[in-house]
Amino acid sequence: MDESNPVASLAILLVAALIGGMVAHRLRQPIILGYLVIGAAIGPHALGWVSDKGLVQTMATIGVALLMFTLGLEVSVTQLRQVGRVGLWGGVVQIALTAAIGVSVGYFGFHWTLDQSAVFGMGISLSSTMVCLKILMDRGEVDSTHGRIMVAILIVQDIAVVLLVLLESLLGAGTENPLWLLAVALGKAAVFVAAAIAAGLWVVPWFLGSVGGVRTRELFLLTVLVLCLAAALGTSVLGLSAVFGAFIVGLVLRESRFARQMVAEVTPLRDVFATLFFVSLGMLLDLRFVADHWVLVLVTVGAVAAIKIGVVFLVVRLFGYNGRIAAFSGFGLFQIGEFSFILAQTGLNMEVVTDEFYSLVVASAIITMLLTPFSMGVVSWLHQRARLPALPSLLTSTGRAGAGPLRLPRPPETVVVAGYGRVGQNVARALRDAGVPCVVIDIDPDVTYKSRSDNVPSVYGDASNIHLLESMDLKDVLALVVTYPDPLAVAATVQGALKLNPGLKVVARVHRQEDVDRIRRLGVVEVVSPEYEASVELIRRVLSAEGWRPDAIAGRIGKLRANPDVCEVGPEPAAGETPGGTGPA
Repeated sequence: MDESNPVASLAILLVAALIGGMVAHRLRQPIILGYLVIGAAIGPHALGWVSDKGLVQTMATIGVALLMFTLGLEVSVTQLRQVGRVGLWGGVVQIALTAAIGVSVGYFGFHWTLDQSAVFGMGISLSSTMVCLKILMDRGEVDSTHGRIMVAILIVQDIAVVLLVLLESLLGAGTENPLWLLAVALGKAAVFVAAAIAAGLWVVPWFLGSVGGVRTRELFLLTVLVLCLAAALGTSVLGLSAVFGAFIVGLVLRESRFARQMVAEVTPLRDVFATLFFVSLGMLLDLRFVADHWVLVLVTVGAVAAIKIGVVFLVVRLFGYNGRIAAFSGFGLFQIGEFSFILAQTGLNMEVVTDEFYSLVVASAIITMLLTPFSMGVVSWLHQRARLPALPSLLTSTGRAGAGPLRLPRPPETVVVAGYGRVGQNVARALRDAGVPCVVIDIDPDVTYKSRSDNVPSVYGDASNIHLLESMDLKDVLALVVTYPDPLAVAATVQGALKLNPGLKVVARVHRQEDVDRIRRLGVVEVVSPEYEASVELIRRVLSAEGWRPDAIAGRIGKLRANPDVCEVGPEPAAGETPGGTGPA
């Protein structure tokens, strides 16, 4: 393809992405797999249909910047605070431990130079934000416990890119005072953060208000794009990571009243450029190198998987989470991240790594990205079919660990609430106000500690583990309410509870229709979908505003619940009839 025709290159990229995504969807595979594979097919190392690497790299950089900007806008401080320790300190420990093991494996195992081993260690310490977020969203697990842990660690990794790039710049530099260069770079980062906070508090909201007052969506969108790209450019000029600036500005603007509209306007562009980003990653894969060095590539992929899964699993376990959460987190974060390409490319430009090493890192990264959706699926399959005995640390209502199984009060009037997040807290509070005793199960030790301050008896452990449920004496409880958003954990909890007590009344929270069907097949008495209940309430209020009588509204709502696949509420009243039927309303 002629590099002087960027329009043709862009058209080929978009058409290829559409074809790859459709094929992956038809094969019931994650769409990003289609993007990566089609990128490798049309790239310069295969068919060579797109050879304008500069154009592709520019669009990919814009995609990453927009992703990090919207991630900053959408990051919930409350949710991150719930996994704050494992997200912040666990992320730091994971990066340091993975990098140290990677350097040792590269130097003693692969016999690379110390500089190449350092680049390898720093590169594999990072995971792919784009891949993980896309997989979590496709699986409906962003709000699950392991999803929040993964997102928190990914954010720490993205911020750490700044420090890692600075450390890499010291390799082979021969400078007499590398600590001074590091201090200067950290000072630049601190100055940018301070400037971003000041602008986000006093300048940007005023400017966005002025643009919003014009009531022109085009100007508002252009303003948001300028802010995002200016932040990315600002950090690039300072010698820092461009994505760091985009994320910081998004995080600062999250508290403004324009945050929701900014997300709504930027999201379509973000998705398009993110698609181009995955295609561009696939284009970097040299299939000829993989064919010639397939043994080395397989060994490297195996080493990376073993190191990262082991380290993440260990870190999450050390912070008090059970094996299931640790396994999902480890297998979800085991891939090499997109920012590792930046580290490898920087090392290549500095001549501290070889071309063969760069090709090896690229091939290993793309292969681990391709394997991530399958690894998550394998963990889900194993979790559903082979629940191993766990040794949960039980907390009684007094909060002391190791006090033995919790014996529920008699008569059987206790409700067990699995999950003490926002929904679980509301359920427990309502039950307490109604005089109904309840006990909470949660896998987060900090959450169970909070429940004690709310005077709610709690058990620390994984409610999806049947051995924990056995200790709860479910045969003598009134009902089980499953409130957490993780569909796999919900299904496992319900299945285990009904196995212990087939007549138990269970109320489960679900989101996707496929999860609703799966849970109902288990025999749940009641399934609650927040989206469905919201639609019912909207219908109720609309009909009330139209003048329908309460009994008529109740009838229509009953008809809707009897046939939830039918969204219509019935024909309009005939002429001469009031909305509630014949006669005056």
